[in-house]
Amino acid sequence: MRILFHLGQYTIFLKNVFKKPEKHSIFFRQIVREIDKLGIDSLGIVMIISVFMGAVITLQTAYNIDMPIIPKYTVGLAARDSILLEFSSTIVGLILAGKVGSNIASEIGTMRVTEQIDALEIMGVNPAGYLVLPKVVAFVCIIPFLVIISMGVGITGGFLAGSLTGEVPAPEYIYGIQYAFIPFYVAYALIKSVVFAFLISTISAYWGYHVQGGALEVGRASTKAVVASSIQILLFNLILTQLLLA
Repeated sequence: MRILFHLGQYTIFLKNVFKKPEKHSIFFRQIVREIDKLGIDSLGIVMIISVFMGAVITLQTAYNIDMPIIPKYTVGLAARDSILLEFSSTIVGLILAGKVGSNIASEIGTMRVTEQIDALEIMGVNPAGYLVLPKVVAFVCIIPFLVIISMGVGITGGFLAGSLTGEVPAPEYIYGIQYAFIPFYVAYALIKSVVFAFLISTISAYWGYHVQGGALEVGRASTKAVVASSIQILLFNLILTQLLLA
């Protein structure tokens, strides 16, 4: 029953979030600010994770198919498809659920317990739309760029790992990442990233918005936001894979 309660409350929350903004100039300024805070500030961790992720995928693939009958370029092929299909969208989404999700939940939760949201309601402002909608729009707009950067950095990390260790010669790796390339895989990853961004931002904002208590409850809400976002990312990853690739 708690699941149905939260599902209904989350639906009502989304209805309030997507009401028409009162002042478009303020709304667009907030979007730019949130893009910098949620997206640009996450670029460093995305690049670090992606380069090591690409390197590990390449080396593990090379070690596991070290057979004379299997050409070396299959390492680049396997690394490319793994990075495009799963790691640069799903794994990066899970990482951002921890970083961005906890940030959103703690920020809005702190505003709730310090009665700043109540003050906005008294002034006749829609707090859900004013505080949450810019975060949702900003994160949905910036995450495709983060995923594209993750793809490039991940493939480059695999190239460097294979070349420097001598496990995969550079020409073989480059041929592998070009071999039988399917452009839809990139579109598939971007579609998933947009859905994940919406889930992370709205679920985290929901838990922060409905905090009751003090600082301890804000911390618990942040934890619940990260857990709920991660579960929904894995669930929708399965659903979107079945819909788009089946």
